[in-house]
Amino acid sequence: MPTKPKDVLLQGAELLRPLLSAHGFAFELLGEGRGSGGEFAYAEFRKGERRIEFHFRYDLGMVTYHLGPDSLSHEQYMLSVLEQPGLSRYPGFSADPLDAFRDLAGDLQAYCGEFLEGTNEELRSRIENSRRRWANRPRLPP
Repeated sequence: MPTKPKDVLLQGAELLRPLLSAHGFAFELLGEGRGSGGEFAYAEFRKGERRIEFHFRYDLGMVTYHLGPDSLSHEQYMLSVLEQPGLSRYPGFSADPLDAFRDLAGDLQAYCGEFLEGTNEELRSRIENSRRRWANRPRLPP
């Protein structure tokens, strides 16, 4: 198993590629570096105005869906679709960092139809709906 974030991210992207390429998305490694938390890498799959951006440090971290200037996190997207937290596959709990990419691929296939093949209007509606749900989500007391 590779240990450099870029290498793991590239292997993970290969797990996502069959699904995303089938829907017209192309992969691009956006960068890598070292921050206060250690080495990291980030990449995206893009089709026109649509992008799924993901970051890897020690595990698959931030996953964000974009339509032009609008965006939402994977967590926000799943809350909008599933209507309660914790029902999506990603993020899972595994010692194998590639399992997070497998889980993300499962969520994309099962729940992200607007992103993969819907119209821009359908995806924009999902983003707006997700923002409303996120703003009104139940929170734990302080």
